[in-house]
Amino acid sequence: MPLKPKAPAGKGPKSSAAKKAADAKKAALKGTQSKIHKKVITSTSFRRPKTQILPRTPKYPRKSVPHLPRLDEYKVIIHPLNTESAMKKIEENNTLVFIVDVRANKRQIKDSIKKLYDVDCVKVNTLIRPDGTKKAFARLTADTDALDVAATKLGIV
Repeated sequence: MPLKPKAPAGKGPKSSAAKKAADAKKAALKGTQSKIHKKVITSTSFRRPKTQILPRTPKYPRKSVPHLPRLDEYKVIIHPLNTESAMKKIEENNTLVFIVDVRANKRQIKDSIKKLYDVDCVKVNTLIRPDGTKKAFARLTADTDALDVAATKLGIV
């Protein structure tokens, strides 16, 4: 079998391997990212781009035991008040008067009165006394008698 003469290099149709090699050579010389697109900045202030924020996945809890509520119903109400003016409020306005924690708000006072004495309040008014304590006036519902609650549950009448 006689050998066929080879076709001269560079002449004739290029094979796929030769084309790939030529493209690779061209890319190596010229670089693949030859077209650079510059964004036109029109604002004078730099706005930092938003990046991905991943949720925290802690390896261990930062607190070993969660703390108890700072103001439970026993800490909110310090004691009932039984001065002459407080007794007048109990008799005439169906209102109980308490000295409460300064940090307690009206909702907490209302809830703690409900839990401790089983009476419903229509509304709660508060004031800070000159000595720095907080006084709360709890107006009871019409079906509940404040004098009866004061005598039986508070023991101040």
